[in-house]
Order: sequence, then C-alpha cells, then structure tokens
Amino acid sequence: MSFLISQGILVASAAYPDRPIRLIVPNAPGGSPDTTARIFAAELTKQLGQQVVVDNRAGAGGIIGMTLVAKSIPDGYTIGYAPIAPIALQPSLQKNLPYDRDRELQAVVQISAQSAVLVASKSLSITSVQGIIDYARINPGKLLYASIGDGAYQHLTGELFSYMTKTSMRHVPFKGSVFALTDVIAGRVHLMFEVPISVGQHITSGRLQGIAVTGTKRVSAFKELPTVAEAGVPGFESTTWGGIVVQAKTPRTVVDQLNREFNVIMGFPHIKEKYLTFGADLVGGSPEQFTLVIKRDTIKWADVIKRAGIKAD
Repeated sequence: MSFLISQGILVASAAYPDRPIRLIVPNAPGGSPDTTARIFAAELTKQLGQQVVVDNRAGAGGIIGMTLVAKSIPDGYTIGYAPIAPIALQPSLQKNLPYDRDRELQAVVQISAQSAVLVASKSLSITSVQGIIDYARINPGKLLYASIGDGAYQHLTGELFSYMTKTSMRHVPFKGSVFALTDVIAGRVHLMFEVPISVGQHITSGRLQGIAVTGTKRVSAFKELPTVAEAGVPGFESTTWGGIVVQAKTPRTVVDQLNREFNVIMGFPHIKEKYLTFGADLVGGSPEQFTLVIKRDTIKWADVIKRAGIKAD
C-alpha cells in the first residue's frame, strides 16, 4: 500500500519554487491551525524567497480545504495544512469523502503535537479527575461536556474518557471553541477538552478550573496539572496534531525540499519558544514518520467512533 508516499510521476523543476506558493488552511482565521500556518508561511517565505500565501478554506470539518489540496495540480505550488480532523478522523466519520486520502494526499512533515486540557466550570466545584469520575458514576448522564461539533477531536476525547472510566457523560456540540468555552465558563456546560492556547488565559484568570492534560507527559505551560493517566486513568492518551500535506503525485524532490525547509524552521529558537507558550511540541521528521502517525491515529479514533456510534454533523 503506497499510502501518502509520492510516486514521483512528474519531473520537478530545478528552479522550484519560482513563483508564489498557496498554503491552504481548512479552518477559519484565528484558530490554532491558522496561527500555525501563518507563522510557518512567514518563515517559509524568507527561506524560499517566494511568497507563501495563506488561503483559509473552512467548512465541513476540514473537508473543503483538504479537497482543494487533493484535487490540486501536483507541482508543489499548492500545499495544505492538515489538522487531525480531515486527515485521521473524517475518513471514519464520512462514508463518501470527496477526496481519497490514501491515493490523493501525501504527507510532507508533522509540525506539532499537543495535549488537550480537561477544564471544568467553577460552578462544578470539582478539581480532580477522580472527582469527575466519582460524580459521573453517582450521576450518570448529568455531566455535560462541550466540543466544536459531533465527531470533533474534543468529542472523541470525551468519548474515550467515558469509555475508559466506565462513566456516562452527555456531549454538547457547539459551532466553535469560543461559544463552547463561553458556556463552560458560565456553568451551562460542565467540562471541555480543549487545546492550551484556547483555555490557558481562562485557567490563569481563574474563570476555569484546570483538571488534567490528556497527553503522555505534563505540559510546560501547566506543570501543576497531572496527565489523565497520572490522575487515575492508566493508559489514557489523546493528542491532537497538525502537519503539511500535498497532492499525492507531487515529485519526491519537491516533497523532500519542503520537508527540509519546514524542519529547519522548527529548529529556530524563536519558533521553539513560541510553541512552548502555546503548550505544543514541535515534531518534525520525515514524510514517512508523519504517515505512521496518521495511520496510527486513524485506527485509534476509528475504534472510538465505531464503539460510540458517532456520525459527523
């Protein structure tokens, strides 16, 4: 199976790149994917000597943007920022995607990985993972947790938590993180699993209670918060990520050049420092390494989706 690995069918121009590059982001401006794309677009412009233009094409859980990348001319002048949703989640949520991920998209490099933070409304008066588990067991179905939509990463993380703790919580989908967090802060919804950049200011200000982080290690921005596994759910792990993909027939020479440039940028001290403040880890590596991450998480979340009977909005 030649999943996401270039066949090098086209011959790359020795002058690549000799014109501007479009970086498609399948999310709206202002969110975490858009922030990352703009940071790297600015640096890549300097590295390549050609303008890298961010093009936000939000909608349908990332499907619209990824379709544009999948159907683009495979010459390296259209590249895509790929969050976890359209690459590893949507293939299990949608029966008829307008793109064939395995045949039409190729991994270039993983940029980042980050835990979510489990946060609680102050109205809940619970400050620990065990407290949430105990409350949920005594009050099945009464704890409400928010996400940005059915089948979203936050939703699946909540389902994984419920399954591994043998509890029953109710999912409440919203149209965006801001709306979801507003209701958690107000106490209309009790919990949310969300990335540090979105919840950090609310934890620091005292509007939300930080409970735990979902990855395999603590987050430097919230060193006082344990991992969910440390706090009593052994083996629990949920990480979201993003990276760069191109159309699958893009020449391997172009893929390798882009891979090198992104890895160089990830080594810059000011970029490393910025991502520490985001609560995210820079990853880098080869196209093959990113491919393995995509395949691993596709299998992991497909199991959660099937078990919970989740369907996308």
